[in-house]
Amino acid sequence: MAKNRKSQSAAIRFGPVLKVVLLCSLICGSAIGYVWQKSQIDRLGVLIREREKSLAKIKRDNESLGNQIAILHSPVMLDRRAKELNLGLAPAQPAQVVRIVEPVPAPEKNDARQFARRPVTGLTP
Repeated sequence: MAKNRKSQSAAIRFGPVLKVVLLCSLICGSAIGYVWQKSQIDRLGVLIREREKSLAKIKRDNESLGNQIAILHSPVMLDRRAKELNLGLAPAQPAQVVRIVEPVPAPEKNDARQFARRPVTGLTP
């Protein structure tokens, strides 16, 4: 029996069209993915730069505050502040200072050898 040429040619045309559509969708999807990745890389780069600027500012502020603390802890500044607040503080007289001598610690016994020689008991496997 003779085959219908109309249905055969339609089947032949449908296969290549489907391949072309799938290939074009793959290429378009890849292009969209590439553009999305590049935009994400750019966005993350901007975010990193902003955070680096913020970190540099925080480091500068930290250094400034550290310098301020050092100035406030200086004996001259403490003396000036005590005079401003009329606290009646004065340097200690030599008779008021008590010096404590720290005793030299005795050499420790090396008990590690004793512990190493003892058999281990009471442990269950």
